[in-house]
Amino acid sequence: MLTLPLFPLPVVLFPGTCTPLHIFEPRYQKMVAECLAGDRRFGLIYHDSDDQGPFLGEPGRVGCVAHIDRFEPLDDGRSLIMVRGMHRFRIDESLDSSVHGFYRADVAPFEDVVRPRREAVLAVRTRTLGLLHRVLSAMPEPPDEVPAFDVEFDLSFQLAPLVQIDAMWHQSLLELQDEVYRLERLDAVFQAAVDQAGGEEGVA
Repeated sequence: MLTLPLFPLPVVLFPGTCTPLHIFEPRYQKMVAECLAGDRRFGLIYHDSDDQGPFLGEPGRVGCVAHIDRFEPLDDGRSLIMVRGMHRFRIDESLDSSVHGFYRADVAPFEDVVRPRREAVLAVRTRTLGLLHRVLSAMPEPPDEVPAFDVEFDLSFQLAPLVQIDAMWHQSLLELQDEVYRLERLDAVFQAAVDQAGGEEGVA
């Protein structure tokens, strides 16, 4: 069991990927300061208060452990941080937020329950990566450089940030506990992009 400070945001962080954050609320300034003084980790959990109402830290919610790789202080206590996704977690029990001013919870690891044979999953990863390259080559202005992806590691989380789609779709992908299923969802998006003229819609 691990106790983490939680940062609910309308953003989905995937393991192995990075995202910048602007920290301006005093309670999260305090949270970041405590993280920097400790192991630099907090839990980033998707929450859109406009659609979902107040964050209640409900047990079962799934997020990603974020590690603060870079910290840049700004005026008035604000800061810019770059965080890297480490691994997924599931909330077991919320803790009293009034003590620290920000949310905390006891969390447990949230891991894949389906682990296909290595040869099988490598074949699926190769297929998905091939579809992505077809999307990129179909774009009117293909990027000069294609990011390097490592098929020896979970490819679904490496590719997911490329898909410009509803954040709830990203969250549902994060919660799938089978990499092959995650890749199949990405395949459907990439194939649709290939089928469309120019292959631009839905993909960055």
